[in-house]
Amino acid sequence: MSLPLEPRRQMGLASAVAVVTGQSIALGIFLTPAAMAKSLGSPLLLAAVWCGMALVAVCGALCYSELAVRFPHAGGEYVYLREGYGGRVAFLYGWMSAAVIDPGLAAALSVGAVPYVQSIVTISPRAVTFLPALILVCLGIINYAGTRLSSRVMATANLLKIAVLFALVAWAFVSGHATTANLLPLAERRPGSEALFGAIAGATVNAFFSFGGWWEAGKLAGEVREPKRTLPLAFTVGVLLVTAVYLLVSFAFLSVVPLEHIVSNTAFVAQFGQALFGAAGGKILSACVLLSVAGGLMALTMAAPRVYYAMAKDGAFFAVFGRLHPRFGTPANAVLLQMCGALLVLCFGAFDRILAYIIFSAICFLALSVASLFRLKEPVRRWWYPAAPIVFLGGSAVIALLILMHDPLPALIGVAVVLCGDLLRRRFVSAKPVAAAEAAETTLP
Repeated sequence: MSLPLEPRRQMGLASAVAVVTGQSIALGIFLTPAAMAKSLGSPLLLAAVWCGMALVAVCGALCYSELAVRFPHAGGEYVYLREGYGGRVAFLYGWMSAAVIDPGLAAALSVGAVPYVQSIVTISPRAVTFLPALILVCLGIINYAGTRLSSRVMATANLLKIAVLFALVAWAFVSGHATTANLLPLAERRPGSEALFGAIAGATVNAFFSFGGWWEAGKLAGEVREPKRTLPLAFTVGVLLVTAVYLLVSFAFLSVVPLEHIVSNTAFVAQFGQALFGAAGGKILSACVLLSVAGGLMALTMAAPRVYYAMAKDGAFFAVFGRLHPRFGTPANAVLLQMCGALLVLCFGAFDRILAYIIFSAICFLALSVASLFRLKEPVRRWWYPAAPIVFLGGSAVIALLILMHDPLPALIGVAVVLCGDLLRRRFVSAKPVAAAEAAETTLP
């Protein structure tokens, strides 16, 4: 059976929107609003931070929609960076994704899901040890078995997750457990709030991380039907949905549990669940958390292998990862690489440190991808240009600066890890002339 040359375009608008929302709305939706509210001490400040980050995300989504339409191929940021700055910068991004951030994030989410599974069903300590690995293997099998299957599972999980979150908000008010009196006074900061600058800085970084992942749809552009129509809609609709969810859920939380009563993130989840559903509240909220984590993991494990596939197709990575499965049409070897990388990180238990090291570099690559719009041969002619990229680049610069001010060492180590990828790149660059010569010899009569 001959290998397919290009992935089949099987993903529709619902699947693309689900990718955009999938990673953004994961475990953080139940934890981040509480931490932000406690430090800011004011519902109005909380809304301002969410809206400010939403503006940055919408501007980024507009920029990414243009890039995705221009380059509707698998790989996302890798392709945009390659077109804007050449193979070296693109490879460093791909190296960071394959070696560090993708497996680290997948491992972190799979481990983060375990306590919520335990709160629903009783499982043995031995099963607890293997459960994260089982989650990763199951997702790997789904992604291996076909884009249509994986996109349907991913879309179902993520769209159901959004429906459940909206239902939680509606129930909070319909049941009478929520009251707007808990939000008043809107602007006044509560006693015990952190210093204003530090609180805004910390909340801004948390909000950026919470919105993180909306750009993942670009990695699957090579498998989206009608990319020129579907991708711009997916990016903008997805980011607007994420914004609506975070704002509504945050205010529903604070309407049920007054800001003054928030003790910690995990305690807050229990408080909210008990207030809405009584004794069964813990299990119901745990099920909601699991659904959110499952949707986020599915979006990540589906999108990430497309970067390694695009690199291999360019000759910038091992050729075996640039092959499509003859039956399923998926980048099967790249899927296996992502799964095995996550399992390896899981064994080492280093995912939390990995994410701390690499997040600064990830922001820099996002900004570089958007800035590549200024380097395109054919100028951008959109109503939002150049305002959108300027706003996004300014927001990214502020976030990067806040991270450096808060804890510079992990950021600098992350930059060093990324630059180490240049040593690996030399192996592929030096091998290209040899490979080209061997290919030429095999075609001679």
